[in-house]
Amino acid sequence: MRKNIIAANWKMNLDRISAFLLAEKILQEINSKQDTLDIILACPYVYLYDMNILCKDFHNVHIAAQNCYSESAGAYTGEISVPMIQSLGVNYIILGHSERREIFQEDSLELRKKVDLAIKHNMNVIFCCGENLDDRENNVHFDVVKKQLQHSLFHLSSNE
Repeated sequence: MRKNIIAANWKMNLDRISAFLLAEKILQEINSKQDTLDIILACPYVYLYDMNILCKDFHNVHIAAQNCYSESAGAYTGEISVPMIQSLGVNYIILGHSERREIFQEDSLELRKKVDLAIKHNMNVIFCCGENLDDRENNVHFDVVKKQLQHSLFHLSSNE
């Protein structure tokens, strides 16, 4: 039987105390439903390690990074690499956020590099795709999503 998945991306919200209060509430609520669903909490980088420790006794609760850089190491000030994320005990990552595509101009080729790197390091990737309002109003939303998937994911083999 397949499990349901609930993924919560906190984006750039919540201070440390608020983040942990929210996580504790979530853990209290799901305790009795552990076998029916998986919970993925994507919190800001600065909370990943502590959040992972908080959730360690819940086999169905996973912590996710909200992004990574497309290289494993180097002089990329302020960026976070997949090996850094893994060193915190985190094995989920969300890639392709619409705001990262729009605000940070991440294109499908950049996302392809990130996906490849994450998979190379055995990360579980949650890939986001979608259109903006103009795409939907111009009735090109299906083409936009199709291109995002084709350019970023369709090169992968079935065992990746």
